[in-house]
Amino acid sequence: MSSLAEVVHRHGDDYLAQYGHQLLPSQRRTLNDIVHCRTAACGGHIYHCADCNETHYQYHSCKNRHCPQCQHQQGQDWLERQEALRLPVPYFMVTFTLPAELHRIAMLNQKVVYNILFRASAAALQKLARDPRYVGGKIGMVGVLHTWGRNLSYHPHVHYLVPAGGVSADGRTWLEVKNNFLVPVKALSVLYRAKFRDALKQTDLFDQVPASVWQRDWVTHCQPVGRGEGALRYLAPYVFRVAISNRRILKVTDEHVTFRYRASDTGRWHTSRVTGVEFLRRFLQHVLPKGFVKVRYYGLFSPGMRQRLSVVRLMLALLIGLVEPEEVQDDSDSAGFEVRCPQCGEVMRWVQRFDPYSRSPPAC
Repeated sequence: MSSLAEVVHRHGDDYLAQYGHQLLPSQRRTLNDIVHCRTAACGGHIYHCADCNETHYQYHSCKNRHCPQCQHQQGQDWLERQEALRLPVPYFMVTFTLPAELHRIAMLNQKVVYNILFRASAAALQKLARDPRYVGGKIGMVGVLHTWGRNLSYHPHVHYLVPAGGVSADGRTWLEVKNNFLVPVKALSVLYRAKFRDALKQTDLFDQVPASVWQRDWVTHCQPVGRGEGALRYLAPYVFRVAISNRRILKVTDEHVTFRYRASDTGRWHTSRVTGVEFLRRFLQHVLPKGFVKVRYYGLFSPGMRQRLSVVRLMLALLIGLVEPEEVQDDSDSAGFEVRCPQCGEVMRWVQRFDPYSRSPPAC
């Protein structure tokens, strides 16, 4: 099966020869991590089978957030941590995008523009939600930054998961949304554009933006996505999905990479064939700056408000007569981690751990 690591193996040197002088440290590190993920370079463990005398090397993952091999388990771990935030109500997914005219500026000034994107969109949604014609109170928001379209194009946008309601100004009442409607997206778009413009004016980037950008419609979208835990599971792939998964890479040759993608307008699958260097160029434009926080929490879900969530749950219990039972997980009978022999299927005995960046598996 083809993989991103194979693309880097075959075409990484050619890419570095053309674009290496432009690479950010985070992009260079991502290339290195992907090509060494689950190899001896990441370290690991040695196991031995007493039945058939087989020796097995279990290598560590690179844990880079842009590596397609490392994200599934992190997604499951994130879901477990979000249980403390979950409210037993319907949720909405609200999406904010950047106009195409701002893409190049965003790509060259990622931290500045992405931070403004978060601040402007969150402020616009919270302000409109406080309007008594809509929610009329403080809402909770979990926001996730994405930068890609399905064909690896550059398309920065933020998804927010938002409960269908909020808390009144005095903090005593849960306010349900009316008729399964959160806020009007047309008004939200206008407010978001204005707040983004005002924030960008505080930087030296504002003069690089064509004046027509502030006259056109900015795309926002709002849709219901289910209740409670189901809504969090809906969001989890957005949190830990990388620009492309290995299963979408169909073929890698010395010249080209062929991958598939689903068209957003029709839902149909298409294939695209590009040179290996072009494929890596598209992929690396989605590598985030080191230390950039791509998941952010606002309103009721902000760190300073989380201690109030138990009060919010009590409001909901009184409102809809729902009291959720405590779920206690008993791990006393859970089986320990086992490695099965690839030859005979028996449980293997752990021998030793070896450190990362070994040039080859150590001898037993």
